[in-house]
Parts: sequence; structure tokens; C-alpha cells
Amino acid sequence: MTRIFADYELESPVSLERAAATIAGEQSSGTFVRLPNETDDLRSRSGATVEQIVVEDVRKTPSLPCRLDSDRFERGRIRLSWPIETMGPSLPNLLATVAGNLFELAEVSALRLLDVTFPDAFATANPGPAFGVAGTRALTGVDTGPMIGTIIKPSVGLNPTQTADLVADLVRGGIDFIKDDELQANGPACPLEERVQAVMRVVNRDADRTGKKAMVAFNITGDIDEMKRGHDIVRDAGGTCIMVSMHCVGLAGMLALRRHSDLPIHAHRAGWGLYSRSPDIGISYVAWQKFWRLAGADHLHVNGLSNKFSEPDDSVQASARAVLSPLFENGQGLEAMPVFSSGQTALQLPGSIAAAGSQDFLICAGGGIMGHPGGVAGGVESMRQAADAVASGQSLGDYAQDHPALAKALETFGGRVG
Repeated sequence: MTRIFADYELESPVSLERAAATIAGEQSSGTFVRLPNETDDLRSRSGATVEQIVVEDVRKTPSLPCRLDSDRFERGRIRLSWPIETMGPSLPNLLATVAGNLFELAEVSALRLLDVTFPDAFATANPGPAFGVAGTRALTGVDTGPMIGTIIKPSVGLNPTQTADLVADLVRGGIDFIKDDELQANGPACPLEERVQAVMRVVNRDADRTGKKAMVAFNITGDIDEMKRGHDIVRDAGGTCIMVSMHCVGLAGMLALRRHSDLPIHAHRAGWGLYSRSPDIGISYVAWQKFWRLAGADHLHVNGLSNKFSEPDDSVQASARAVLSPLFENGQGLEAMPVFSSGQTALQLPGSIAAAGSQDFLICAGGGIMGHPGGVAGGVESMRQAADAVASGQSLGDYAQDHPALAKALETFGGRVG
């Protein structure tokens, strides 16, 4: 395949056929008038092609403010394609093509990018995840079952020593994974280098004692040079993971970091609501996560079931399964590890396993672990017991009868899940 395909949900004050043609022209070789050098040959070689149009609904009013007057707004699905020769296998330039000026066109009263299909050339030109599921499991020593993680909060206010003291409690409790909050990177209250040194002394000492090293994702979000320096600080201290807020560093930042990195990259999706919350404009996570996997993200946040945000559970499920799905038909899957988070407890674990269709995921619980009556160890154990209940084919209630940590979680967090 040498063409890139993109699927959209489109609403327009003109016919979908006309709107699709306008988008195809705007996002390839066309302009608002035909120019002398815009020959038929040029259009056939470099123009976008409208592959499919399906009208699904007709409305009397626009979903978004619209400059063109109409009493008929067609809504449905369209598929466009572009020749790869016009941009090459470049992720930033592809993004400008499939999600650029088209959102602003007067002929568009609603538009969402639903999916993108990449030619195989993108698999060889872009680095993809270096570690993914298998590499993350190898580094943490968690061979089976979900990885159990948590988040260090508050994001500001804890100095490096206080942060290390909290990490000491977490590793003593048997946690697999710890991440910085997305708001805590390299601020003066808790500088990255001092935080890394203090935390890794604790983690390395525990690993020497137990033979199992907790993975800590240090937030190194910054400019490209700053991220490279932060990566080296973490690596040289014996750390096994770095974290970035992917929308803040951009595709170019992620690509540069991936090509420099010797560690798994934990990609936080802070700001995702800007792209996703409206049903009438934005980008589906099913499409968006593909860009970030190609750019090198090993872990990708997908929200969580019964979360504290606005995203429904079916969307979370679709996101988790997308992150674990192969990207290419040529055997290069480039699968990453989905990360469930946001108000998670042991009660969400069975649903998370069902949602992902796998136990190859990381679930981060803050209050669900540290708020457990048995402390961190009780919280971690309750999460593991919930996964064991699924493996044994029992309900959480039945399994909890002989497993006190899970029983306490059900008693404490029972109101979290309907």
C-alpha cells in the first residue's frame, strides 16, 4: 500500500460530496481557484482522493458555528486518501495533512478524525516503541497479570527527601510501578536531579534486598535538550523509565527523545480533552494513539473505567484495545502498554481486564492503594487479589470471602463502581 487513508465523521451545510471534495483539495494540491500549473497530471499524482461517502443523517441546524447559511446539514462518514510521495513517512507532516486546516473550512460544521491507516513505509521510517509490553514486564519482573502502579501526589509541595520517603513506603508495599504527576517535572520545589537521586537510592536499595526493582517513571517533560539531560540523569542513577506529557512535547519532541532514549517512555495524555470531548470536532484516540506509538511511546494512558472525567467506559475500552492492536499487516505490530488511571481501585480490575481483552496493561491507583485501610501493602494486595479472582473465574465478592485485602477494598471503595 502506497497511500494513506483517513476516515472522518463530517457534517456540512453543503452536500457531503461537495464538502469532501473541498477538504481533499485544501489538504493536497488544490486551492480556491485553479492555477495555470495545477494540471490534471499534477492532481492525479499528488491530489487527495475521495474514496467513500456515506450520508447517515440530515439536520436543520449546525452542530458548530457555521458561516454558511443553510437549512440542510448532511452528516455522515467520508474516507480520503493521499499518495505517500507528497509528504514521505513523516509523522508531523502527515498530521498536518489529515488533521490540519480542514477543521476550519466554511464547508465544515462538524468534523472528527476517526482513524488513519499507514503505509508500511511508516514502520521502517519511524522508531516505534523500544520496550512495549514485553520489555516493560522484563524490567519490572512482572511476568503475568496486570502491572499495579500508583501516582506520587501532591505534584507540588513535596521536596526530594519527602518524595523519596513516600516511594520507600510504596516499594515496601510491593508496588510494581510509580509515576510522577504530570504537573511535577523540574520545578524549584523538587528539582529533577535531586528527586531522581533521592528516589533511586530507595529503589535500588529495595531491589538489592528483594531482587525486584520497582519502575519509576520520572517526569522529564521539557524542551528537547532538557529532556535528553533528564533521561541521562534517570538512566545513570539506575532508573528504568521516563515520562513525558506527549501533547506538550509534540511529535517532534517524542521522536527526538525516543531516538536518544535507553529507557521505556511513559506517555501521559494531559490535555487530551481538547481533542476528544466534543462529538463534533477533534480526533478519536483510536487514530491519535497510532501517531504516538510510531513516534516511540511504550506506555499510553487510556483513562479508566468509572473514571472521574467525562469519558464513557466504551470509549476507554476502544482506546485500550487500540493501543494493544497491531499497526501494520506486515507483522510489525508496534503494540504499546495501555495505562488505566483516574479513580481506580480493585473494583475496576475485572472490568479493565475485560475492556483490554488482555492482562497486558498497567493500572495506576492513587487513593485506591494509598487509601486502603491496610495501607499501601493492603492496597497493592487488593489489586492483585482482584486479578486473581478473574483468573479463578470467581466474582470479587466470592473471592473476597477468603482474601481480607480484597474484602477491605470492597468495603472501603464499594461506592466507586455502580
